[in-house]
Amino acid sequence: MSDPKFSTEFPTTPRLGHYDVVIIGGATSGSSIAWHLQNNTDFHGFVLVVERDPSLQFSATKASNNCMRQQFATKINVEIAQYAAGFVKRHGSNFGYDPRVPDDPIRNFGYLYLSGAQSFTKVLQKDQQLQADCGAGTDIISAEDVRQRYPFFYTGDLDSGSLNTKDEGAFNAIGMVEWMRKSAQESGVDYINNEVIKMVTDGPQIQSIKLRSGEMISVNTVVNAAGTRAAQVSRLAGIDLPIEARRRYTYIFSVDDPLPQDLPLTIDPTGVHLRSYGPKDYLVGCPPIGPDVAVDVDDFSFAENAWDDKILPIITHRIPQFNTARVTDSWMGHYEFNTFDHNAIVGAHNTMKNFYFCVGFSGHGSQQAPACGRAVAELIVYGVFKTLDLGVLSYSRIPENRPLTERAVI
Repeated sequence: MSDPKFSTEFPTTPRLGHYDVVIIGGATSGSSIAWHLQNNTDFHGFVLVVERDPSLQFSATKASNNCMRQQFATKINVEIAQYAAGFVKRHGSNFGYDPRVPDDPIRNFGYLYLSGAQSFTKVLQKDQQLQADCGAGTDIISAEDVRQRYPFFYTGDLDSGSLNTKDEGAFNAIGMVEWMRKSAQESGVDYINNEVIKMVTDGPQIQSIKLRSGEMISVNTVVNAAGTRAAQVSRLAGIDLPIEARRRYTYIFSVDDPLPQDLPLTIDPTGVHLRSYGPKDYLVGCPPIGPDVAVDVDDFSFAENAWDDKILPIITHRIPQFNTARVTDSWMGHYEFNTFDHNAIVGAHNTMKNFYFCVGFSGHGSQQAPACGRAVAELIVYGVFKTLDLGVLSYSRIPENRPLTERAVI
């Protein structure tokens, strides 16, 4: 394999006039589907991935904070995360032990939810039991335990913490998608720099798609893996999706006196989260200061000074040693937010059976794409889930008004 860089030189014209599978969106979820299809020995079709931004500069993937956790409030999300952890730990073998594939283990500094009230501690205790039943290593610890393990924290306003350092922390999400994409391409998947602007349907089937460049492509199966543009793509088939782009701010900062140990990904009671980034600097992120509302998918502006007005007072209260914090980098990315229940939508449409979804991850796409991509590939090849059953995440729950709400969204 050549060096795994996001090429900006995809052709615009598809090689074929017919594809067995067309995947709309070539970032993490789309490339996971393509990679799992090409690595399934029972699949023998042709795959086209249509990506409007080959650099992924304006994708949720590029703005990912690269986090890995099993501390979720729904069983299926714990199981999805466990597959992701195994996938990352098998990084080299996934890509044939190519010597140029880096060894990218999980940085197991853990996740730490901080509770400032007994009522939230009870929520964490309930979630911990669910996670433990799935084999996760989450522990509920007292505020004093938090102080003993991480003496740099101010804990006077805390009730407890929920901590797991097994397969939780950070990983190289960008590297993962780079190698999935390169591997899929070299196994025969066609990637093009283009955009789907029309779908031609015949009853409950999509027959063909039209590209921005004018070509019509006949299809057997279409997969919507378009991230924040998923609702726009679905409207081409006359289908509404409850997905919108939501702002999320990220800052990298350094301090004069770095902490003597790794900082776990810590979710403060205020909703701000922070963690170790490099050896001596840190990452902090948060939602908007005001209402968390939809924004245009092309709007990557900083609408407010979240650092001065929100983040800095919070992190210096929680970790007084951060009183010299100064920003070295920052970006604003989007969650592809599922307003229905904050969970992914995975699988076929309930009536348009050859239209599949792998969307709506609500901030969890980088760690959920391996399992969800595998699941969609299995549905395409076999018509059923063969490994992890993701039926509870099917599209049908939306028209049937059966939300599966994921509470643990940061």
